[in-house]
Amino acid sequence: MMHRFSLCLSLSFCWFLFACQPAKEIQIVVADNATKTEQMTAEDLKTDLLKVTDLVVNIVSEKEVEKGRKIILGTAVSNPLVQEKLAAKAITLTTETPGPRGGLWQKIDRNTIVLAGSDVQGMQYAVYDYAEKVLKIDPLQYWTGHPVEAIQTEQIFEFANQRIAPPAVPLLVYFENDVDELANLKEPLLEYDWESYTQMIDALVRMRYNGIHFFDMLGRPEFFLRPAYQQILPDYQINVDYLDQMIDYAQDKGMKVQIDMALGYQIKPMDVAYADCWTENKDKWKAAWRYYLDKTPIGKADIFSLRPRNQVWDWEYKSICGEDKVDVFNEVYKAIDTIIDQHNPNATKVVICYDDGMDMFNQGFTPPKDWIIAWSDNGYADFKQYPESTKGYDFGTYMHAGFWKDHTVASPNVVQIDHIMHRMFDEYGATKYCEVNGQTFRPFLFNLEAFSEVCQMPDSFTANGFYQQWAERYFPDTLTEPAIAVMEAWTKASFGEAGYVQSLWEIREVIAYLSRRPIERPGRTPVPYTAERVENDLAACRDRYELMKTALDKAEQLYPKVADSPFFHDQVYLPIRLYSDLLAFEQILHEMFRLQRSYEQKPDVNLKNQVKSLLREARDQLDLIYDNRLKGDINPRWRGWYDPTKRRPNNGFPTVEMLDAIELAL
Repeated sequence: MMHRFSLCLSLSFCWFLFACQPAKEIQIVVADNATKTEQMTAEDLKTDLLKVTDLVVNIVSEKEVEKGRKIILGTAVSNPLVQEKLAAKAITLTTETPGPRGGLWQKIDRNTIVLAGSDVQGMQYAVYDYAEKVLKIDPLQYWTGHPVEAIQTEQIFEFANQRIAPPAVPLLVYFENDVDELANLKEPLLEYDWESYTQMIDALVRMRYNGIHFFDMLGRPEFFLRPAYQQILPDYQINVDYLDQMIDYAQDKGMKVQIDMALGYQIKPMDVAYADCWTENKDKWKAAWRYYLDKTPIGKADIFSLRPRNQVWDWEYKSICGEDKVDVFNEVYKAIDTIIDQHNPNATKVVICYDDGMDMFNQGFTPPKDWIIAWSDNGYADFKQYPESTKGYDFGTYMHAGFWKDHTVASPNVVQIDHIMHRMFDEYGATKYCEVNGQTFRPFLFNLEAFSEVCQMPDSFTANGFYQQWAERYFPDTLTEPAIAVMEAWTKASFGEAGYVQSLWEIREVIAYLSRRPIERPGRTPVPYTAERVENDLAACRDRYELMKTALDKAEQLYPKVADSPFFHDQVYLPIRLYSDLLAFEQILHEMFRLQRSYEQKPDVNLKNQVKSLLREARDQLDLIYDNRLKGDINPRWRGWYDPTKRRPNNGFPTVEMLDAIELAL
């Protein structure tokens, strides 16, 4: 009898202990009337918690919350539980403190965390910062393949309270431009697949980009007018309904949508014949703008921009009817300003000034004062000219994380980003807006994140600090220095206004000379071959080749120590390998050129035989280029990314037929 009684007591005590233990669950608490953006952010936090813990994670409203572990999300005005903590002086947060896009993460007690913002974007940054720094989630994980590691439940609450200051640049916009590899990853071609697109938006938000500028996805003129694209997709047609969904997703995720009001998009293309004379065709321009705003998803945009250039093709405006282009665009901007204000008086308006626009601005171009002036770099985070005066305008920048001359393979550029952004901020007050061209996004994550960091906290940003932060995220302590050394060597090899696609052009120049054929350009006049063209390339190519060899050597030394890291292979080693392959091929062709020139000056059968021997080497090296590009990434998600048939067709790609033409000429 005593034995049974003791057993019952034991079972009762065990049940009591079990009931008193915190359940293996946590609640994410949002306002009952939470916005779509707040709800999506809560879902992201839930996903992150599930990746690193074995907790049951529930998203509940403030009316459904129960006792236990909880993470409260909201703003100073949206969530009653945040307001409750404010009233109890447990936290300090208002719409002004820390301010727009600012926020905090704060531990209230051993079971309660508040992740909140002065506004919804500030709340987002609080959540995503917490996920990165406490949960150790790579903000770019989908793209990098960097693994996550499990943490103990207690670690969720082990942090020092953080206040997130508003970023120095309130509008940081990603420009989707030259997106071929990403848009051709899956069919239909020349269109983002939904997964890649939404993951890109999610990564941008985590990097604190709060705008996306749609361009290619509006049906850029090349896609339906240029022969190279007509061969890829003869019946290209923009999917307007899909575009509408993409705009909705970006805005739901808390991003502003920017549209450049150029008139060449397939969504409503204006005849190129009307693009070079405003005076005679202004009614057609105005009608097209109104159609965009009233009849297409473009009207849903939050930011409207315009370049003072040709309105179909992205090149300088050259009037065919005797106009002064400064006078033309002073009138153009007054006209479109009125049209935009009638459509959306709260819209942000931006002038994107390329070189020709800079000349005009420094002369007499004066758009309405409520337009932000965005000064454009040269593609490589440098400027050929600067404002003579900002003339009282709000100023910003248009920068490149990737440029069409290095489109295929990234060029790390953090040192220059550090230098030039501080100069633009300090000397020209260019802090109102920054647009960053990321090309195909994935190869340029390093530079994209650097632009975000400098626009967030310019006073504390340095290139060295960024390298260190990057290395600590992706490598163990013992390997951060070798990893930084690889990136620094790669950066040195990325000098000048060049890159992988520029090297493709140089290769075409030397192949043209050796094969005695002009350089064919689809839809454009062929370029005659000359020795001078090739001679201008020799020194820089040799120097770049030697520097890339150094970067490759350092990467190969590090590789065995990180053999289990698809990130290192795909994001660092592989692009260095691919560019080195191409430069080695160019070096072989340049040596053939030198020998050929010597033969032309003094014929010698031995020189001719050396050229033929090098041609065999060139064939082997071309095979290697194709093999390594087609083998590509370790991460199967990116299979086919470097397939030459899917790349942006800028400057073509070397082929066996080109080498056959050289052999025939020899």
